[in-house]
Amino acid sequence: MTTQTSSSAQYRADGRRQSDVCIVGNGAIAKTAALGFSQAGHSVTLLVPPARPGAEETAGASAGGEKPWDVRVYALNHTAQKLLSSLKVWGALDMTRVAPVDAMDIKGDGEQGGHLGFDAFGAHTGTLAWIVEDSNLNTALDAALRFAQNVDIVTGRACRLSCSPLGAKVELEDGAPIEAQLLLGADGRESWVRGQCDIGIDYRSYHQHAIVANFSCEKPHHNVAHQWFTCKDGIIALLPLPGNKVSLVWSAPETLADTIMNESLGELAIRLGEYSETQLGLLKPLQPHELPLAPVKAIPLALVRPHAITAPHVALIGDAAHAVHPLAGHGMNLGFGDIVDLLRIVNARETHHGIGDERVLARYARARKEDVLLMQLATDGLERLFGANLEPVRVVRNLGLNLLDKLPLVKRRLISHALGK
Repeated sequence: MTTQTSSSAQYRADGRRQSDVCIVGNGAIAKTAALGFSQAGHSVTLLVPPARPGAEETAGASAGGEKPWDVRVYALNHTAQKLLSSLKVWGALDMTRVAPVDAMDIKGDGEQGGHLGFDAFGAHTGTLAWIVEDSNLNTALDAALRFAQNVDIVTGRACRLSCSPLGAKVELEDGAPIEAQLLLGADGRESWVRGQCDIGIDYRSYHQHAIVANFSCEKPHHNVAHQWFTCKDGIIALLPLPGNKVSLVWSAPETLADTIMNESLGELAIRLGEYSETQLGLLKPLQPHELPLAPVKAIPLALVRPHAITAPHVALIGDAAHAVHPLAGHGMNLGFGDIVDLLRIVNARETHHGIGDERVLARYARARKEDVLLMQLATDGLERLFGANLEPVRVVRNLGLNLLDKLPLVKRRLISHALGK
């Protein structure tokens, strides 16, 4: 076990580590939660796992002098932007590598495919979302954590979780305990914390992999995100990056995903040209295979719905609380919404209730229920609808896209919910 402390760690008289909040996880959601609770005046222990042997290291500049672009990107909405701004993280991002999304262009399948468009002007906002690299976001969060008060960063592997009326206790493999009034499971889709709490899940594999890679495009993208709902090839999204660059998120059926991963990036660009050439022109791989960062990745997709997002002195946030299909690009935004609601409820609690009190956590569960359920139903329903290879269904879904495109009030309501406003 190793410890990095940004202020003096809290210990009991017998030497045990104790804090108001213990957060298990090492992603952007875990780090943001640590900053949020710290800035709200709570002592925080952030438990991160040891680095995996052979894990990727951040690549340096390419031969052209530009740092390689991370293939993992997020479309952050206004809820995420406001939270990160309040924590002084947004201003620490490298904004030269952040692209606004000013419009979305969605197309159905077939020669007579439907069409649906959204734009910032119609949504009465400055921009719809911001495309941010995972590495850019985590670098800014790491910098903020170095200066955070009352944050104790511990590297170790948890092996046991127990709860009592006084709080939660995590035991590490070396026997060291961490005690807290509130334990947050921010440890992803395969959450160890969730398993320790015996919280069951409903699991549905989509039998798809999200293929992610970056390309330069011949024509300017004008900050428009393009998305194609196809039946045989899955769902393809090209998100704008600064300059004439785009980030691919292709939710491809497993067989197609295996084929793509065995092909070159040039062959992948040719495949994409079938859909993108009219709007974006010729696509070229943004970084060659010899660079240290993997130029393409495949991420298995599944719907994960836990039967609860709280347990005694425990709350789940991020993918530990809900994993959804990436077709709407809001998985990360749901996690930021968890943090916003949890902080609001904890800060507004009665003085005689601790931050891990069951009534406080019940309010958090109620607050998140509608937002999460709507996103689960929307993403799962759209995936089922556009995955159906039946001609009558194809006709109806394309007609539906066209009809929705002609209903500005309905479109505005949909996009307002997606923006998190």
